[in-house]
Amino acid sequence: MFRKTGLDRQEDMEKEKRNELVKLIERLAPEDGVHSTSIPSMHFIRSSTKSEPVHLIHEPALCIVAQGSKLVFLGQENYRYDSFHYLVVSIDLPISGQILEATSETPYLCLQLNFDSKLVFDILRESDSMSLENKRESVRGLFVSKTNIDLLDAVVRLVRLLDTPQDISVLAPLAIREILYRIMQDTKGDSIKQISTAGSHAQRISTVIQKIKRDFVQPISIKELAQSVNMSSSSLHHHFKQVTGMSPLQFQKQLRLQEAHRLMLSQLADAANAGFQVGYESPSHFSREYSRLFGLPPLSHIKRLKES
Repeated sequence: MFRKTGLDRQEDMEKEKRNELVKLIERLAPEDGVHSTSIPSMHFIRSSTKSEPVHLIHEPALCIVAQGSKLVFLGQENYRYDSFHYLVVSIDLPISGQILEATSETPYLCLQLNFDSKLVFDILRESDSMSLENKRESVRGLFVSKTNIDLLDAVVRLVRLLDTPQDISVLAPLAIREILYRIMQDTKGDSIKQISTAGSHAQRISTVIQKIKRDFVQPISIKELAQSVNMSSSSLHHHFKQVTGMSPLQFQKQLRLQEAHRLMLSQLADAANAGFQVGYESPSHFSREYSRLFGLPPLSHIKRLKES
């Protein structure tokens, strides 16, 4: 008689957890769209169709796909994840995401759990087993890794709490801490740990990112940014690119263009006015930069989005 090995049993358990997560999200998010939950940091995303790339500033979060797959672009890099792989964004990053696999019969189902550096710091402080592998070199603020049974189990337990709302205030924080602990134990977990480690280059880059986000309309001075976090200009440029995949100026450009896109789409601003509001003095310069990022000139792109 055939007897299952330990690996076979683990695969069966993972499959069972994935199936349960699919059923939970399908029930709790019955229609396409983004669904908030009674756990403020967690929401579900459901789509019955593939999508065009969607541009956004992604906050620190864990994304677990229960069904389907998605492709994320950061600068010149791309990352694909699915029901066997999860995505972590450890720092605010301008990215674009595109759903690759989704149908009405098997919709794309995703759980997003936002987190902050304070919670990561608390877990680091309390753990004796976790430390940075390399404190000198910064690592990318986004990674994809293989989902394992321990992480799946913790995620499923968190989602189950939505059916017992009286338990959320006590048990949800514990489950969230466990989920973060599991992804911090990953071989790529330094991406999260560095942002919350006092004095690390990555934490300084996080501070610089917040400065750029607050004042993205204004011209930036690399020298002043570097001085504000006690770094040299060359060191800032090097570590900023290590963490974000782009230079500070390229990062600012992404913020400007995404805000202009929002103004045209939601506030019906014309292209010249939107470009001016985000810091562009020349409409033609704005149009060229916009076309490079979105693939079409501003008005053509907005028209296409509205028609679809």
